[in-house]
Amino acid sequence: MFSELIGLGLVVISHPGPAMAKAAKAEKPDQVHSFDLVVYGATPAGIAAAIQAQRMGKSAVLLEPTNHIGGLTTSGLGHTDTGDKSVIGGISREFYRRIRKHYDDPLAWTEDRSRFALYRKGEDAMWVFEPRVAETILGQMLAEAKVTLVLGARLDRSQGADPGSGVQKERTRLLSLRTVSGDRYRGRAFIDASYEGDLMAAAGISTTIGRESNRIYGESLNGYQPSKNLHNHRFLKPVDPFKKPGDKASGLIFGVEAAPYPKEGEGDRRVQAYCFRMCMTKVAANRVDFVKPASYREDQYELLFRNLEAGDLRFPLNPVMMPNGKTDTNNNGAVSSDYIGFSNDYPKANDARRQEIVREHQNWQMGLMWTLKHHPRTPAAMRAMFQDWGLARDEFADNGHWPYQIYVREARRMVGSSVMTEGHCRGSIVVNDPVGMGSYNMDSHNCARIVQENGTVQNEGDIQVPPGGPYSISFQSLCPQRNECSNLLVPVCLSCSHIAYGSIRMEPVFFILGQSAATALCLAIDENTPIQDLNYGKLRRRLVNDGQILEKARAKRPAALQNLKPETMEGIVVDDTRAVKTGPWQSSNSLPGFVGDGYLHDGDGLKGAMAIRFEASLPKPGLYEVRVYAPPSSNRSKKVAIVVEAGASRTTVHIDQSKLPKEGYHSIGTFDFRGKAAVTIDNQETKGHVIADAVQWIPRKTGD
Repeated sequence: MFSELIGLGLVVISHPGPAMAKAAKAEKPDQVHSFDLVVYGATPAGIAAAIQAQRMGKSAVLLEPTNHIGGLTTSGLGHTDTGDKSVIGGISREFYRRIRKHYDDPLAWTEDRSRFALYRKGEDAMWVFEPRVAETILGQMLAEAKVTLVLGARLDRSQGADPGSGVQKERTRLLSLRTVSGDRYRGRAFIDASYEGDLMAAAGISTTIGRESNRIYGESLNGYQPSKNLHNHRFLKPVDPFKKPGDKASGLIFGVEAAPYPKEGEGDRRVQAYCFRMCMTKVAANRVDFVKPASYREDQYELLFRNLEAGDLRFPLNPVMMPNGKTDTNNNGAVSSDYIGFSNDYPKANDARRQEIVREHQNWQMGLMWTLKHHPRTPAAMRAMFQDWGLARDEFADNGHWPYQIYVREARRMVGSSVMTEGHCRGSIVVNDPVGMGSYNMDSHNCARIVQENGTVQNEGDIQVPPGGPYSISFQSLCPQRNECSNLLVPVCLSCSHIAYGSIRMEPVFFILGQSAATALCLAIDENTPIQDLNYGKLRRRLVNDGQILEKARAKRPAALQNLKPETMEGIVVDDTRAVKTGPWQSSNSLPGFVGDGYLHDGDGLKGAMAIRFEASLPKPGLYEVRVYAPPSSNRSKKVAIVVEAGASRTTVHIDQSKLPKEGYHSIGTFDFRGKAAVTIDNQETKGHVIADAVQWIPRKTGD
């Protein structure tokens, strides 16, 4: 790909692999290269930073430890986690607009574009894409900005990581970094745009790993959370965790963590699980079958087998369709692609150990796919679901069609001049120096598998709570503490708590923060000032002029549409957080009048493939009125099927979600519940967004 971009101005230097690099280093002294701005990590943040520096007249070098640019954006995460799209501006939106322009060309499609639901008329940007398309476009953007890109430029951490031997520092100024090839890069300013935070750690910046205790920052969603995992990524059936079922003395099966566990809300060193975002396809001409790893161990999948045998036959992946019959495949359910409990050592590990951890994750996930498709203990019905799936042949061709980058959902986080917390995300704390906005859910994947008091296994750590609207991110959260470094900014592993990072850690936000970081450092270079002393007013003016969105007022709630708290409502209320979901439902809180912290919607896509089931435990049999909650809008479906299960009977009622009765809910009717009590909402034969918020059962008497 890069050969065709050199003519556009992209300077690409490629270093040898680790073994050759050691030999080269022994034969020559350090080779010194000088730039105004040295950016470590060609993630979206690093790419945006290097482009912005060049546009501001500064020389920038972009150092990428691997041989590919783009981080997760080019390694399978094609279904962008956007949140409120209106707060995505600057270079970030420029990239997604260029994605749209690419797919506006009919020649970009091998399928009928009119049938692809996520290509929508009238939108200026597109938020779903193929990995190779993203890498090509990012390469073009770097070339147009005439950025110097160095591939295989891994920071030398041979003498340790905290701090390491690969940096030169004079008091609070970082002077240079050295790569394993023996090349040294001097800069007037630096950006650590890596997912791991290796440069800031090597420079002696204060960092943290894992989950803080709730009491540190006055939070409610941080720390160990055994009771808050009420979502889809948990065991719904009782599964025995012991090697010999029922015998604690026999020990725990693979993947289950032994007690003792922290107290609820207490901090620990666990990080949310990593995985690879596979690009799969059912297109036979472009499909490569899953291969059984040479290191395959059947015992590693005992939890999977037991869960399937217990009757949990949910599709154990979330394959969201991308253009041309491909997917962005994410974790789903109790046992899936997340390698829960095996990512904790990665953040501080040396290069060799990290490679081992990545191989372990890859072997687990490849083995999972082979098991689901071929193993005789996988039920035949489940095996049948996987028979047409494989990896996309035209993606990651130089890596066995496997994504280049493991999804490092979190590693180190800086403890900087200011710390973003749950309060900032929820809007109860407002910053006065914004450099961008976040809006996605406070989203943590599971961190551990534990044994519950009843002797069954459960996943722990999954949190999905909407923040209540977009929020501003503080400039000071990109800055190290004043006495630690004065010419480095950190837009990826920024200063925030675990749960706040769960919202901020989205690729569009990394683009935004990378651009803002480069803008600030270029201004600081011009003024010859420590980055902590930069005049914020001047920074703000430049960010706004360059299209960054820094603030957005949260929607005011009319009295009739105040959000409802399930615990204060009459009868039995089941919120969407407690419902069982099929398909990639998306969380939102952009419209008022919802129950709890937000609601779910289908994105007006994957029609017929998404459903959500609300189940209630009623205190006694009898008559109950069923009410369904769904904030209205003109883009909602006007005919949504609501299926009520009352004992053995099933009743289907259709509602118009574009309108809302004056009562503020849809009354489905009164039913005689004796036994089963459930309501299912699906998106079959619908046009427009389908909403799932909450279902309420209110006891009634005959004649009511």
